[in-house]
Amino acid sequence: MTPDMPAPDPAAPSNGFLETEPVAAGIPEGEAGQFVPPADAPNKDGPKAYDFRNPMLLPPADARKLRLHQEDFVQAAAARLSIHLRSEFNLALSSLETVAFEKVSKNWAHPSHLTLFKMDPLRGVCILQTSAQLGLCMVDRQMGGPGQATPSDQEISEIEKVLLEQTAQLFLEEWCGHWSGLKELKPAILGYESSGGFIRAVPPETIMLVVSMEAGFGECKGQIQMSVPFAIMEPLILRFCRGSETLAAPAPPAPAPPVTGWKWNPCFDEVCVPVTAEWEGLEMTARQILALKVGDVLPLDAKRLQKINVRVADMLKFQGRPGTLAGQWAVELTQAVNR
Repeated sequence: MTPDMPAPDPAAPSNGFLETEPVAAGIPEGEAGQFVPPADAPNKDGPKAYDFRNPMLLPPADARKLRLHQEDFVQAAAARLSIHLRSEFNLALSSLETVAFEKVSKNWAHPSHLTLFKMDPLRGVCILQTSAQLGLCMVDRQMGGPGQATPSDQEISEIEKVLLEQTAQLFLEEWCGHWSGLKELKPAILGYESSGGFIRAVPPETIMLVVSMEAGFGECKGQIQMSVPFAIMEPLILRFCRGSETLAAPAPPAPAPPVTGWKWNPCFDEVCVPVTAEWEGLEMTARQILALKVGDVLPLDAKRLQKINVRVADMLKFQGRPGTLAGQWAVELTQAVNR
């Protein structure tokens, strides 16, 4: 101990170390008096955690626009299903995310009603998942019941699948209709499954755009989840997010070009129309006609033969004169007949 250091207080507890100036609790001291943040303090400028198993493929701004777009779809679908079921149908968007198909299929309850469909002209198999209990309640309502079903672990029967197809078709048509401003889509149902483990048309690593909804009417509640391959929807989503301002107020249509003549419809290219050629100059009585036989010669007036009427589907359209072409009799059109 040097003469400049203070003497220790004999009443203070001794821990074997010389106490210096106190340091604020929980705040470490750095070199030259610099403040060093604690190890668990968040670093705003440093790297951030990223979940590679559940990637979000859209920027936050685009994700918000897409969510608003899907909320409009959910409200419109709820209105159509309420009319179809003749009962108030509640539908609310619970989540919108991009998840690998393997993870999505594991979260589906068993049994579930899985509707496999595609959206022409896009390629790729999509899945509409409906909880079995909710599906049975909708079938009961379609059959005139109150919309109730006894909880059961049995799979939906073939007859119930046919009845649910009407509801699924309305739901999918509403979904495709909300993209009609960008591309005309037409849903086509491919089949049904009761478990995601039976679906082989979608690879497990495929990233799906998953729209989860909480649905119910009366006392029946359940989940409806639509899973669409993100790759086939990405071009439409980017166009919507980048141009949503212009989509809200469509530009005025361009002026139509001046009409220079009739526009031909190619649908009539292969339609056969009868064409006949006739001329005047020979008159015969009914008795003479009945007396005609093979080998008789009919005299024709050469002057009148130069004027032949050409009829198209029994309508007089042209006049012409006779001749030959490549060794065959033919009629040369000389003028059109306007009537």
